[in-house]
Amino acid sequence: MSLNTLLPTGGLPAYLSPIALLICSNVFMTFAWYGHLKYKAAPILLAVLASWGIAFFEYCFAVPANRIGSSVYSPAQLKTMQEVITLVVFAVFSATYLGEALTWKQGLGFVLIAGGAALIFQK
Repeated sequence: MSLNTLLPTGGLPAYLSPIALLICSNVFMTFAWYGHLKYKAAPILLAVLASWGIAFFEYCFAVPANRIGSSVYSPAQLKTMQEVITLVVFAVFSATYLGEALTWKQGLGFVLIAGGAALIFQK
């Protein structure tokens, strides 16, 4: 049984599957790292344990994303893709879940990072 049949990528081609899986991974990662900020009254140990539990699912998507993606992308491209996806997911999460609007400086910083990431994909 291949890894592609076990994952919810909907039969996407190898060049799109890691993107879909990294988006899923980053949603879990963002909740693991920042979701507890809405519950600052909760004990830190509970926040850590909950974050570990959520992070398990992040790894369930990230590891296959990199395994499948390595057939199409270099490790540097996969890492760069993951970082850009992380910024996009975080921006949406911050605005919708945490209620913190992005500033123009943050937006510009993200654009500059995305521009740098584009260099990694230039041949």
